[in-house]
Amino acid sequence: MKIPVQIFLMVLSFLLLSGHGLAQQNSQISGEVQDNMGKALPFVNIALLDHANGELIIGAVSDDSGRFNLILSNSGLFRLKISSIGFQTFHSEPLQIATGQKKDLGIIQLSEETTSLEEVEVNGNRPQVIIEADRTIVQIDGTVMAKGSNALEVVGRSPGVYVDGDGNIKLNGRSGVIVLIDERQTYMSAQELANYLRAMPADNIQSIEVINNPPAKYDAEGAAGVLNIILKKNNLDGINGSIQTGNQFNGRHAPFASANFNLKKGKWTTNSNLNYSNWARNIDLEILRRFQLENGLSVFDQDALLKLGGRSFYFSGGADYQMSKMHSLGISLQASDYNGKADGNSLTHISNPDNSDINQLRAINDSNSDNQRFFSNLHYTGKLDTIGSKLSVDLDYTFVDGASLSLLTNDYWVNEDIAGGTMDQILTDNDMNYNIFTAKSDFTKAFDKEHTFESGLKGSWVKSDNRLNISRSVEEGPFEQEPNSNHFIYEERVLAAYASYKSPLSEKIKVQGGLRMEYSYIQGNSLTLEQVNTQEYINLFPTFYLQHKLSDKYQIIYNINRRITRPNYRLLNPFVFYVDPLTTEQGNPDLKPQFATNLEMSHVWKEKYRLTLSYSRTSNFFGQVLTQEEESRKSFIQVQNFDKEEDINVRLMAPLEIADWWTVDNMLHFYHKNYQSQLGDELLDVGQFSWMARVQQNIRLPKGFKVELVGMYLSPFLEGQLDAEGMGWVDAGITKTFKNEKFTLTLNGNDILRTRRFRGKVTFDKINTDIRQYNSQQSVRLTFRWKFSKGEQFKVSNRSGSTEERNRLD
Repeated sequence: MKIPVQIFLMVLSFLLLSGHGLAQQNSQISGEVQDNMGKALPFVNIALLDHANGELIIGAVSDDSGRFNLILSNSGLFRLKISSIGFQTFHSEPLQIATGQKKDLGIIQLSEETTSLEEVEVNGNRPQVIIEADRTIVQIDGTVMAKGSNALEVVGRSPGVYVDGDGNIKLNGRSGVIVLIDERQTYMSAQELANYLRAMPADNIQSIEVINNPPAKYDAEGAAGVLNIILKKNNLDGINGSIQTGNQFNGRHAPFASANFNLKKGKWTTNSNLNYSNWARNIDLEILRRFQLENGLSVFDQDALLKLGGRSFYFSGGADYQMSKMHSLGISLQASDYNGKADGNSLTHISNPDNSDINQLRAINDSNSDNQRFFSNLHYTGKLDTIGSKLSVDLDYTFVDGASLSLLTNDYWVNEDIAGGTMDQILTDNDMNYNIFTAKSDFTKAFDKEHTFESGLKGSWVKSDNRLNISRSVEEGPFEQEPNSNHFIYEERVLAAYASYKSPLSEKIKVQGGLRMEYSYIQGNSLTLEQVNTQEYINLFPTFYLQHKLSDKYQIIYNINRRITRPNYRLLNPFVFYVDPLTTEQGNPDLKPQFATNLEMSHVWKEKYRLTLSYSRTSNFFGQVLTQEEESRKSFIQVQNFDKEEDINVRLMAPLEIADWWTVDNMLHFYHKNYQSQLGDELLDVGQFSWMARVQQNIRLPKGFKVELVGMYLSPFLEGQLDAEGMGWVDAGITKTFKNEKFTLTLNGNDILRTRRFRGKVTFDKINTDIRQYNSQQSVRLTFRWKFSKGEQFKVSNRSGSTEERNRLD
């Protein structure tokens, strides 16, 4: 422990150093706002935006005589946005402002709106997809899909993102994605995260940031990248909120309802959300396994129907107090309660090579689960000047308590002789809880708009207690505990420090470089097996960005970074779960973190068309490995470390505006994946070229109607041992607004053609298995929403150009 502490002291000393910016002369933009009759317009919103990305630079309100005066400390290319209720929004031509320049725009006249309030349609000028140097921002607020979908569904529609039928999230065809909520980790397993996002209405989301190669400010966790879900903020003075309810049907009903209430008064801003949701899904599963025995071939032909369902309550709330213009203090709370039920019924026909008898196995699995999660956050933000310097501190505490109880009943007989068969039962009782505490501080020093230094420290402490009890009963006899039962305690400490700096090298070239250091200590202790596994390591994670603007319309962005993905807590537990009597899933206490090195080059034209070429190499890649014993004809599933995974990507984003009421977002993704690893006695060395295409049509119709159509196709692909066939599907949605958008009715259809079917196979070593699966994704959902508000309209105040403040502009 001495070496990490010494290193951290040195890093801390370095991070506390900051340079001094050169003094600059302020620039000034002024003008006067009038109506068509030449009458001054007071209290009009004035916003100066960065011309390249639309970021808010500074804002103000016109005075009693309609005059405004904006003072800024940086030069550049800007545009002015002026808005007021009852008038058409004014957008200026690009304004080139030099250092120290004073520019008077003279009189600016606003035209009155000619339509009545009942006929007003809000058509934001902000594009649905915003391309920045290090991320792609997908605007969710206001889209048709957001009004009738859950968070997991809209995440799956983001550029380069694929969510499989089990809720596992991949980015650009790669696993190891970290999902953040307002830049904070969720610390959930893939299944817990999927259930959590299913319970969250998409209407709570402002935007989703797709960050393929995150900068040093972010945790190094997530080899494939980061998805940052930005929730809506309360931007209106007074009281506002919404209530929505609806139902989804996919052969089973799943009603849902949610409400949010926001209050902004004086120095206080509060928000609260309460969601109730049901989800229901049937999984039709077919598995054909072939065992090559010494005396011939034995075939397992299994048909299964899994009925899954869940009910969840989710609450989130927060309060922020503006202590002064420069300092604020706030608290955030989240609480969720999830109850799930899974009923499985499978029948397996087993052929024997030495006779014509067919062994039959019926497995009935009845499972119930509960999961409670509590999250709290205390945060402070201090603006140190008016050009973007700030200090923030966050303290988080998360507690998760989960339990599951399943009873697997197995009946065995030969041919049709059910009465002469035997039976046994396997009872699995699993209790687990997690305590997670994190503390972090981020410091930003803006010397001017283009020169910024960032640094920060973070520590996280995790403790997990997992108890697994497995017992078996034969012929309705007493249950006796099995040796696979286990009591497992997991502890993890991660200490991190980072520093980064961005600056222009010339008028056309900007660079940003950063370095993050993380010290990790991990201990897994199986009290049952008296086995302790400890890992301790220090790693450096560099990041580098170079943005080369060749012209006003064309730029190239280069970036390089290194990332890590640590194993999920559950996977390190040496557990054994029975899928059926002949198939078990096993934990792996020897699982090591995977490391990825990523290189990327993006060509951006007109700030909306993007062609990206990337290469990544991942060592210790997490891959699901299927093994089998020929003699007992049993199969085992375990996540293991592959030696390496290599991935070459070409991605194209090409939005089209066919008309002012009809836009199309297009995404085309080509990639080649290669896996190499020694698995047992055999070498896995496979590779395949794959591609994915996504087209989304956004159509605005008269009378408050909006339509969205989404089509997606995924070609055949490899995932370790698994060779999957291609599949495609179509989703659609239509929404109608009433009473000046106070009421909204939305109808969504998912997998309309019922084509999202998974087909795959594993042919490796002696394994020869085919898999067919459909997750009843074909569904229809009806949602009704009422928005209410009472108070003043939003007024733009002076803010820096950070992502969070930009998202508050709407």
